[in-house]
Amino acid sequence: MPTERLQKIIAAAGVASRRKAEELITLGRVQVNGKVVTELGTKADPEHDHIRVDGKLLHGPERYSYIVLNKPKGHVTTVSDPEHRPTVMDLVRGVKGRVYPVGRLDWASEGLLVLTNDGALANALMKAASNVPKTYVVKVAGQPDPEKLEKLRRGVSIAEKGGRRVRTAPAKIRLIREADNPWLEVTIVEGRNRQVRKMFEEVGHHVEKIRRVRYGPLSLDVPPGEFRSLTLQEVSKLKAAALALKPRPARPPRRERD
Repeated sequence: MPTERLQKIIAAAGVASRRKAEELITLGRVQVNGKVVTELGTKADPEHDHIRVDGKLLHGPERYSYIVLNKPKGHVTTVSDPEHRPTVMDLVRGVKGRVYPVGRLDWASEGLLVLTNDGALANALMKAASNVPKTYVVKVAGQPDPEKLEKLRRGVSIAEKGGRRVRTAPAKIRLIREADNPWLEVTIVEGRNRQVRKMFEEVGHHVEKIRRVRYGPLSLDVPPGEFRSLTLQEVSKLKAAALALKPRPARPPRRERD
């Protein structure tokens, strides 16, 4: 079998996403034939080399699993938690293969969460620039006026970890229930940390409740705390959404005719 990059091998084995696998390598948590490897360009043969992650020997690619979970409030979206809080993994016991969440919903957020051991797909979906649409139902404190909603539709500047500010991509927003604290449907194409909450905070409104109801071609259709496997058709549509939106290489400039 030809050699492959270590992060790809680790992702294919269902240990972590390719991005997380890169972190494991740079942190010195991966060994190849007894030697610690920290270079991301390192390649190995998964059939002949002994590859260990945190001391555990990889056993080759796992059969891929794809599930959708309706995450309830009060669970963190991690495989384990140092504070011993409930995690989404507590809700998917019995799933074949070691799945892990694609992206995150914070502790207080609810709704549709995809989990898989397909590292290549997870990596493509988690990129902020993937352009896979994500739709949320949001309850906000107070009534945003039309000017504020239009500002959110155009994009606003929000703070990321470390204090760096970035401008969000245009969003789709519509009112779905009028009230003193109204409900809105918000569709974004990025996946920045707590993005929807930060967007509304920028225009002076606190998000009281948030639930993700759509992710690309998938719609939320299971009760809170429950999950189901994706159909083959749904997996194909999800892969198509991730691959179809990859940026194409820039074409060389056309030469002007004399």
